Parts: sequence; C-alpha cells; structure tokens
Amino acid sequence: MRLLTYQSLWGMEGTLTEKLEAAKAAGHDGVETVLPSADEATLFKETLERLDLRFIAQIHTIGDHLASFGELVERAADFRPVLINAQSARDSMSESGQDAFYEGALRIEKQFGIPVGHETHRSRPLFTPWTTARLLRQFPELKITADFSHWVNVCESHLQDQEENLSLAIERTVHIHGRIGYPQGPQVPHPAADAFQGELELFTGWWRRMLLLRKERGEAFATFTAEFGPPGYMPIHHETGAPVADLQEVNDWMTTYMKQLYKAWSL
Repeated sequence: MRLLTYQSLWGMEGTLTEKLEAAKAAGHDGVETVLPSADEATLFKETLERLDLRFIAQIHTIGDHLASFGELVERAADFRPVLINAQSARDSMSESGQDAFYEGALRIEKQFGIPVGHETHRSRPLFTPWTTARLLRQFPELKITADFSHWVNVCESHLQDQEENLSLAIERTVHIHGRIGYPQGPQVPHPAADAFQGELELFTGWWRRMLLLRKERGEAFATFTAEFGPPGYMPIHHETGAPVADLQEVNDWMTTYMKQLYKAWSL
C-alpha cells in the first residue's frame, strides 16, 4: 500500500499556479483545498493536469445544509477529485435533523460516485467521538476524514475514555488530516516541540491504526494531508502578533515525519 501525501493550500502564500508548483516540487502526490473560483477554474484544472497532481476537494455546507452539500458535490465533481472532504451540517441540529442530512448526503455521494469523508470538525455533528459514533452506527456507509485534533480540544483530554468510539471512527476513516491538537487547543505550536511529544506519539499511533486497517483491507493507497493552519489556528506572539512558527515548515516537517514513520512501519 502506498501512502499518498497532499499539500494543504490553506494559508499558503503566492498565486494559484505558484502554490501548485510548490506542492509538486515538494514531492506531494496532490493538493487539498477548497474549490477554485469560477475565474480560476480552468487554470486550476489545466495546472493539475500539467503537474500530474491529484485533488482532494474541501467543501463547507451552509444554510440548507443538504441542498448546499448537493450543490457543492456537483461543483466538485467537475474537477474530478479523488475524494471530497466535507465539513457538513451543524452540531446544533437535532439528532433527527442530522439523520436526515446524512441519509441525503449518502444518497448524493452514491449518485456522483466520489468518496466523501465527513470531517470530524468542531461546529459539525461529528465534533465529538460519541456523536460521531452514533451516526456511524446509524449509517454503516458513512465515512470520515479523521481530524482528532478537534476531539482532544472539545473533550479537553487525550480521549482515554473513548476507546470504543475511537475504534469505530478509525475503522471508518478514509482520509487523515495530519494536525496534532492538545486538550486546550486544536493545534500545537509545532509538532516537533519537546513539550508536545506525548501528543505526537498519541496521534501517530492513531494514524498507524488507520493505515494498518486500510492495508488489511487490500487498499492500494492511503491519503494524508498535514493540515496545520495559519493564525488563528497557529499561536501568535503576544506582543508582535507574529506566528510562533513558519506554517510551511510545520506542514513540511509533519509530512516528512509521517513518511519516515510509514517506512519504518513497513505497511
């Protein structure tokens, strides 16, 4: 099984072409980003093809969430993504409202034939291990993008009491967001920092379990996006307002570290 790494364009500087060329130069297999504007759609498609880069589309539903989801998936399909990462629905929805949304979302996913990973994100129904587990049990075909940085923050813990729910989430993971959080925040200042080595080991342990399951199922590849973000995810200096670390260097470090681990794991 191959580990395919994707460059997140969130917070990257430069023109669209410069960002895509930088992702290729860094050795990534593809990019993960929101859908381009209408003005840049043709350029985006042509540049992806020229650079032989794959695409994971990020979508964010709003308003009438099911209608929004359908519209965004239809737009995303025009760019032929290998996966759609969806921040979908709202945590404030009733359980019946959530169920109606995901039932409809699964129907739309089947219609377009593009895998969808619903992201475990704050403000969305998948914002905790237990709300996610309820939905995964309700809908056996529902799949997730695992970003457990949100969970450790929301739960203010290392999820020690959530093993059953974690196991189910790991089983349904189709894409990994490689950002490391801690109990008081969704993003450590730098994953190489000595102060956060416990979190680094915890998260990479979860990621290993996800990858091992994919290998056992005979999957040809797994996808990983280092998705540390700019301020205000990235902590800033209290006097200057400057970010405490360079965003590109942080994501590059996380990607390289994960590639080294994956090789050592011999998956």
